[in-house]
Amino acid sequence: MSNNKIWLSSPHMGGNEMKYVQDAYDTNWVAPLGPNVNGFEKDLQNYTGAKHAAALSAGTAAIHLALILLDVKAGDEVLASTFTFSATINPIKYLGATPVLIDSEVETWNMCPLALEAAIIDRIAKGNKPKAIISVYLYGMPGKVEALMTVANKYDIPMVEDAAEALGSTYKGKAMGTFGKFGILSFNGNKIITTSAGGALISDDKAMIDKSRFLATQARDDAPHYQHSEVGYNYRMSNIVAGIGRGQMEVLGERVSQRRANFIFYKELFETIAGVTLLEEPNSDYFSNFWLTAILVDPSQTNGVTREDIRLALEKENIECRPLWKPMHLQPVFADCPYYGTEVSEELFDRGLCLPSGSNLTSEDKLRIKNALLHVLKHKETV
Repeated sequence: MSNNKIWLSSPHMGGNEMKYVQDAYDTNWVAPLGPNVNGFEKDLQNYTGAKHAAALSAGTAAIHLALILLDVKAGDEVLASTFTFSATINPIKYLGATPVLIDSEVETWNMCPLALEAAIIDRIAKGNKPKAIISVYLYGMPGKVEALMTVANKYDIPMVEDAAEALGSTYKGKAMGTFGKFGILSFNGNKIITTSAGGALISDDKAMIDKSRFLATQARDDAPHYQHSEVGYNYRMSNIVAGIGRGQMEVLGERVSQRRANFIFYKELFETIAGVTLLEEPNSDYFSNFWLTAILVDPSQTNGVTREDIRLALEKENIECRPLWKPMHLQPVFADCPYYGTEVSEELFDRGLCLPSGSNLTSEDKLRIKNALLHVLKHKETV
């Protein structure tokens, strides 16, 4: 059996990506505009149901532009999930605003609606009504979106959905990223589909998406010369990169099925192993792409085996795993930010692990993973 690296989530090409890239090369559309950019945006609209989409250089750029479009400025406050990657929070700081960090709930691991409302009430009482909310859908799992939107609408605070990990996930049949004012998508190399790097901003608001494209191309005014009345950014996706995205969109449904099959593989593996639980859909309203399969490990039921023991054991077998996100309120750079909640996200970080979940895992890969997991958990002889 080979000992090649098994990655957590590696790029997986579908076959037609080079067709679109070659067409861009042949027609000399090697620029941050062109037929592939337009086509990729249309593909995203058709898939998600969003009326408009802007293809950008990164999901982080999409968050930054969304906050600018919502008029977030220095001194403002933005509510955001604490249990996330720093790219969710960094754009708030770009603008000189203050992140107000919100804890998770235990069912989906996403933003807790109760903690969100408590934070809003307290910030308003302190004279600081937040300008926006950024909710994240971790590892592809939809959050309690109806409850979150009820709170957002109650206090008239626009919602930005960070669906960077959730393309292909739905709640009651509606795509994640289409409930709030803006949705954020990412096509980084480890995502369910990739353009090598890239992201998108989606919305039903045409004027906002048009403005995002303007800002993303250095905010050049409509003039025969170079004239600028606003600060702009170099955030547009290139026609070459968008070509990869068009090819990837052709296999997105297949990629979702493959990731969900990985989840079933792990679910069956852990069915008879005490102390290991998986992040699962709470009920049939939730449909997760299972971008990453994530587990919680309870050492009191695993004879003292921790998530770190599992990670290190698999690392020795050249198998990549990753702890769950370290909450932002525990990060040195955000330690001074207001935080609302209990210790849900902290406990998830302490006990949680993401397992290899690439859509290109082979049967041999899965056997290696299974044997390594069974060995470290001392469940039974490996096969």
